[in-house]
Amino acid sequence: MDNLAYTVKSRKSFDEISMLINKAVPVHKFRVLAVHNVQETLAEKGFKIGPMKIFEVCNAEFAYKAIKSDVNVAMFMPCKIVVREEDDGTVMTLVRPSMIAEMLPESGLNDLAEEVEQQLAGIIDEIK
Repeated sequence: MDNLAYTVKSRKSFDEISMLINKAVPVHKFRVLAVHNVQETLAEKGFKIGPMKIFEVCNAEFAYKAIKSDVNVAMFMPCKIVVREEDDGTVMTLVRPSMIAEMLPESGLNDLAEEVEQQLAGIIDEIK
């Protein structure tokens, strides 16, 4: 799972982490495009899970460069940060953009993916 995701645990509450993501992302020139409340969505169908949200985030310049390199990268966009509650804190998981570049080896996305990953992991580290 290490190659697929960057995961950080925080002692901050789920609600605090969710609020901090919404605040920090724009400061770093990304934008929260959507927030999926997975707990709420599943509850509508009678399924119960703990608090979980998926934040879809994007930086238009990075997205443009990625699509220009290989249009197939659009299948993996936007970047996702999953936030979920655990017994003694909150877990944030980023789907690693570098993993996406590995899945498209001819795309030339390695450097760009690494830069996006460093910035998003930096946001997570900042708010943990």
